[in-house]
Amino acid sequence: MSKIYLLFIIFFLFIKCDSNPGIIESILNKDISEIRKVMINKKKHEIQILLSQVKRDKSGNISFIEDSYQLDENKYFYPASTAKLPIAILALQKIKSLRDQGIPINADTPFLIKNKNGETIIDKDSTNINGDVTINHLIKKIFLVSDNDAYNYLFDFLGRDYINNELIKRGLKKTQIHHKFLLGADNVNTWEYKFIDENQNKIFHQSSMSSKYTLEPHKLNGVLKGKGYISSGELINEPMKFDKKNRISIRDLQGILKRIIFPEEFNKKERFELEDTDYKFLRYWMSRTTLESNYPNYKDQEYWDSYCKFFIYGDKKGAMTPEIRIYNKVGFAYGTLTDVAYIKDNNTGLDFFLTATVLVNENQIFNDNNYEFEELGIPFLASLGREILIELNK
Repeated sequence: MSKIYLLFIIFFLFIKCDSNPGIIESILNKDISEIRKVMINKKKHEIQILLSQVKRDKSGNISFIEDSYQLDENKYFYPASTAKLPIAILALQKIKSLRDQGIPINADTPFLIKNKNGETIIDKDSTNINGDVTINHLIKKIFLVSDNDAYNYLFDFLGRDYINNELIKRGLKKTQIHHKFLLGADNVNTWEYKFIDENQNKIFHQSSMSSKYTLEPHKLNGVLKGKGYISSGELINEPMKFDKKNRISIRDLQGILKRIIFPEEFNKKERFELEDTDYKFLRYWMSRTTLESNYPNYKDQEYWDSYCKFFIYGDKKGAMTPEIRIYNKVGFAYGTLTDVAYIKDNNTGLDFFLTATVLVNENQIFNDNNYEFEELGIPFLASLGREILIELNK
């Protein structure tokens, strides 16, 4: 074969590949109003998308076929409440570790929290059937309604050192969890925890811990955002800095969820140290809707079935069905919407992972609570999920 002919073949294949966009790009190019409204100014919306189709061979062995759009591991986006996903996982891991040390404790053991002055922060939870504060019940609240207090309690139970060291050990090196979701919080020194039995006897006491972990500011593209922000009620006319806020890359975020859905696909060092019952618990509650829970009960409050399910159903109410299960965690804050999900269509057997983030902040002012979540962001993610489900089921 001549060199000229070979170069012609290579050139032809390159052109053919370049003109054949993947599933995601094909969908984003469709004339769908919910998608078009975002794509018309795609640069300012800072979109990143990662799709992983689950494929099985005749022996049941799993492989992932990836497609992505504007995926950039060095581009910062604010993960918001998606940071609660690793915290929920690590809380169960720590309980297992304590039990392995001989402490008679589990994720349903009641506990109370005190601050540095000895004042009780919480010792009862009226949303639990018996009024107890427990790790399992807090995790339920995290997945059902993305409860900030639940995250804060678990964050300090773990401590910042444990959180970040454990994530690094699992190979999640583009993740840093810096802070609680609590204005003016001390993110270095934790609260004090006391676990008790049914007779109020102490089972385990955890004194306040001080973080020794050095969290370097993010040196990433996009850590300066917008043209202004609100601080103490005043407008500051300069970009808002996100270099010391929580960070999870898109690939790490999807990797965390994959470790829960398919732990056997990772080597032992990369897996979280959980019991089978922990995996089942996490999968169950991350795939429930608010209407499927009795304790906590959100049926009479302002939470609908798709409240924490952006893909496919996010722009609809009362439309979710058990045939399509969405195992996920969403985040929404500072104009950024993110969803990391494992989606399973029980009608067809199709399953896939989808992770996406989009920024919707038309006035480019941060911390003013004036974002286009309902108008632009959620309809975009819902439509994206629907179209991918349709395409993959063809």
